[in-house]
Amino acid sequence: MEVKELILQAEDIHKATELISSKLHKPVIIENKNFELISYSSSMEEFDLTQQKTILSKKCPIFIIDRLKKEGIVQRLDQNPDPVRVASMEDLGFHQRMVIGAKHLGHTMGYIWIQESENPMQQDELSFLEEITPHLGKLIYDVYKRVNAKEGRREELLWKLLHHEYGSESQFRHDASMAKLTLPERFSVVVFSVTAPHYNFLLDYLEETVLQFGGKRDLHYLKTEFQMILVLHGELKEEYSSRDLSRALIHELKSNTEEDYFYNFLIGVGKEYTKLFNMRKSFLEALEVIETANFITPRPESMPREFSKLGIYRYLAALYEKNSSEDYYSDDLLSLIQNDSEKQTDLLRTLEVYLANNGKGKQTANELFIHPNTLNYRIKQIQELTNIDFNDFNMKSYLYTELLLLNNVHSYYQRYKDAL
Repeated sequence: MEVKELILQAEDIHKATELISSKLHKPVIIENKNFELISYSSSMEEFDLTQQKTILSKKCPIFIIDRLKKEGIVQRLDQNPDPVRVASMEDLGFHQRMVIGAKHLGHTMGYIWIQESENPMQQDELSFLEEITPHLGKLIYDVYKRVNAKEGRREELLWKLLHHEYGSESQFRHDASMAKLTLPERFSVVVFSVTAPHYNFLLDYLEETVLQFGGKRDLHYLKTEFQMILVLHGELKEEYSSRDLSRALIHELKSNTEEDYFYNFLIGVGKEYTKLFNMRKSFLEALEVIETANFITPRPESMPREFSKLGIYRYLAALYEKNSSEDYYSDDLLSLIQNDSEKQTDLLRTLEVYLANNGKGKQTANELFIHPNTLNYRIKQIQELTNIDFNDFNMKSYLYTELLLLNNVHSYYQRYKDAL
């Protein structure tokens, strides 16, 4: 029986890959539409550096994907059924190859890569590739269906755990074992939410970062229309290891994303736990951070992302509602706002930074980019205009809370301006 007939009868994509490679005498890699590795010809050892990275990480390197998209190759593959020759990119360790989009039911399911190097494919080989590709599209679809069924079951279990829909932990562990869902011994839940619906495309960037970040680390994620929920697995004997992973992930996302885009994420990190029934608790803590951030619309980096560091921010919404309903104002802060407005001073901001630094003059002056003598003069002005006692801890705590509202909630500041 001819190789083509064997391929067309194959129900296993790995067997089909080996048959293609033996027919063409070239390395073959098959990826899904997200450029994730599905199969490769194990009998061939002449893979270039890019293909070696793909095999090791189970996904085509992101810089290669970006180059293919930038040059319009991905668009051509989705629109045109013919194979496309991609020139070598020596600086990236990418040898010349042919690629063809594999479709099934009218949709691109993945891509077939044939490494050519210095031995280009002939017309009869290209015809052979075109004839077998529809069947490969179906095989990729079958793989997708099987994987999606498993992932769907795992997602269902995680949602139930997050919503306390399990009667016992033992039952959950049994179901998780059946679905081959790896359970964490130590974990934190992290939630990423976009600030507005038109930014939901950012979740695709986040997903790429998460997949790259995951690597050998264990994590699970659930993606909704406007949010991504992650369960980061720490090490049982390493306290705060999952929290440290969340910090590393946020740092990596920030490094990979333009600043204007990054700050359209609201990010909440729940506390770290070791008992599974606390997963919902960590989830709700992360959501509380998101809700607080959404309320105050903070300046970049001004608000903690970790629930354990939220502190006074937890009570800002309640304080805002109470003061607004009672039409309450701080006379001291009103005096400073009026002075700043009339004399172009910066006393309100000076007070905020001074209190945030716990009255440390040098640290405050450095943050405000002013001389320590200038700071001393401003503090003296504040004392002359107000009844603030910097030795009274209770008063300082209260004023700092009011300042957080003034500087982060526009409507609250406007109330003070209107009261002048």
